[in-house]
Parts: sequence; C-alpha cells; structure tokens
Amino acid sequence: MPSVCFYFQVHQPFRIKRYSFFDIGKDHFYEDDEKNQVILDKVSEKCYLKTNRKMLDLINRHKGKFKISYSLSGTAIEQFEKYRPDVLESFKDLAKTGCVEFLSETYYHSLSFIFSKEEFRRQIEMHRAKIKEHFGQTPKIFRNTELIYNNELASVIEKMGFKGILCEGVDRLLKDRTPNYLYQPAGSLKIKTFLKNYSLSDDIAFRFSDRNWKEWPLQADTFASWVHQIAGNGEVLNLFMDYETFGEHQWEETGIFDFLDYLPKEIMSHSDFDFKTLSEAADSYKVRDIYDAPDFISWADAERDLSAWLSNPMEKEAAKRIYALEERVIKSENKDLIEVWGKLQTSDHFYYMCTKFWSDGDVHKYFSPYDSPYDAYIYYMNVLADFESTIDLFYKDKKEAKKLEKKSNL
Repeated sequence: MPSVCFYFQVHQPFRIKRYSFFDIGKDHFYEDDEKNQVILDKVSEKCYLKTNRKMLDLINRHKGKFKISYSLSGTAIEQFEKYRPDVLESFKDLAKTGCVEFLSETYYHSLSFIFSKEEFRRQIEMHRAKIKEHFGQTPKIFRNTELIYNNELASVIEKMGFKGILCEGVDRLLKDRTPNYLYQPAGSLKIKTFLKNYSLSDDIAFRFSDRNWKEWPLQADTFASWVHQIAGNGEVLNLFMDYETFGEHQWEETGIFDFLDYLPKEIMSHSDFDFKTLSEAADSYKVRDIYDAPDFISWADAERDLSAWLSNPMEKEAAKRIYALEERVIKSENKDLIEVWGKLQTSDHFYYMCTKFWSDGDVHKYFSPYDSPYDAYIYYMNVLADFESTIDLFYKDKKEAKKLEKKSNL
C-alpha cells in the first residue's frame, strides 16, 4: 500500500533592520520588530490560520486517515509566542488530533552543521525542548535547514537517535531510480532517508497558478491520478513544500484551498493509497537501496546545493565571521549574547545576499526585505561589527570586575 507523506516547512526569520554604519556603538538592538510583525500578521491571516483550519477539518472529515508532518523553526515559534499566540494555539489543536507529527531541526534554521557540529547539536537540543514544551512530542525524524544534507550529516543524526531524515531527491544521485522508496544513507546503519519527489511537490508549490503551464488549471482528481501512477513502483510519495504555499505563495484566488479540500479524498479513492506521518512511514517500510550524497545537497534553486547561501564572497565572509565568534560567545555564558549570536546564524541572512540571476534570482528577491543583496550584506556586517564590539566590551567589563573583586579581598 503506497503512502503519501505530506511535510510542510514553517519558518520565519528575525529580520534585521536597516542598520547603518553610524548605528555601530550606539544601537545594540538589531531586529526589525515592525517588519517582523507585519509580515507574520500577513502570513498568519493568508496562510497559517486558514490552512490550519482546513487541515483540522480534513483530519476530522476523514476520521484520522489524513496525516501531516510539520517542521516549525525555533524562530517561527518564538514569533508566534511574541506576536501571534492564536497561530501557535492552532498548531496545538492539530497536535491534539494524533494525526500530526512535528519534526526536529536546528533551532535557528541555521547553517551550523557546515561550520560547527557542536553548535549544530546544541540547536537540535534547544529545538527538541521547544517542540516538547508546546506540542508534547519528542521528534523522531530530522529535517535540516532547507533540506541541506550529505552522508556525514545523516550519520551524525543517526548517532543522535533519530530514525529518519529528509532530503531532496536529486536526479544526479538517484541515477534513474525513483525517489518513491525509503533509502539508506551511505555509511549509515539504521536511519532511513525520505527523498522529496520534487516534480509532484513543485506542481503544487510553484506551478499551480502558472497560466502558461499546460496542466493549468490543476484539479485534485488530475493530481491524484498522477499520484496513483506510482502504484507498483514506489511505497512512499514525499510531497515536501513551504507551508506558505497555501494562501501566500499561491493566493486563495488561485483555487489552492479548494484543491487542498478535495485532494485527500481523491488520493484515497484508490484503495491501495493512504496518508502517513513520516514516523509511521519509517516504521512501515524497509529501505530499498543506498542513497549516496558525498557532497552537500539541498532543495534550493536549480543547482540543489549550497549556492543559495554560500556562492559569493559576501555570503562566505558573513558566514565565516559569525561562526568565528562561537568560542567567545559560548564561553561568555551570557544568555543575551548567545541568543543574539543564534539569531544572526539564521540562513535567511545569507540567502538575502545571493546575487544569482534569472528565475532563482527572482525567488531570492521575492523573499528579501532589502532593496538589493548588497544592502543585505552591508546591514548585516554593520550589525556584526557592533556585536563583535559588544562581546569585546563584555569581556573587558568582566576583567575589570575581577580586578575590583581581587582588590576588595586584599
């Protein structure tokens, strides 16, 4: 019986404000509170609340046979706590159904695995605690930032006790095989890899409202017929996408919510098909082959690699500078410094600095709150300069305090 695994990424970064050179040394608060709240309010009304209501209705209507998996970044949850507790409550309502699984990820939606395995593990533990706090679940499946993945990462995640990990089904690695089975990462022993079926996922996430697409307008029964074609040549169909697909990237006027409303019924009209959470699928199916990813892959851009975040000198310098601060920040044991450092690791900051052209460039521009990649870089590096000075001042003050303490003990 083939299973459809719906997985949705829910992420919002703490965007930094237009921080000028003249703010360095004067302003130590870097976040654009107003923009963060405005964007979250917009997405909450267009997507999160409306889609969560729809998902809850579908679960109830199909008597628990419709299953979903989510990954909520720590920064998204923090913004729900701060600005939109109603959205957080709507995710809790979904959790109570028993038909929704919450996955593990890096708390700050960061590139930490690439630069610091220790920081990577720290953020996973932070995120585990946050998911347990709000949803009462201990994640068993891991999804790294933007599906960044390689064999080494899978091995580390296996040793941390996870039974499954998500990644992109990259054609050059599949080599004419289908992504519609569970695979085992090269070099691992037990962990199972879920490969995104990017073709069918992107039909919903990107092509749904494209009037030049030969399949427009896409109807639920048509899409379900494509899903049913995997019967006999697949056991898991992984439909992975941003949650904002519903209502934000694909506006309500496109018919996306009507499509979603009919989709589970149409898929389950074939008696061999069902929906499973990722953990359920991991328990139900065996691995069928090895998926060997020696180099980093991701679900971003045409290259499916790290180029969305680390392709130009601006991105590389910014990433190198922020991770170079790790030892001093962690050693400080100062909660505020550690928190700011974590938020400055969020991958979106580097994504905004990307200078790609054509369709990938348009996507980067769509998500960026800045006028250009160069503005994103300048504001970030100004913030970083002030943050580095703040760290220096912290240690200077700490040293002075120790001197005073020593004198008072004489």
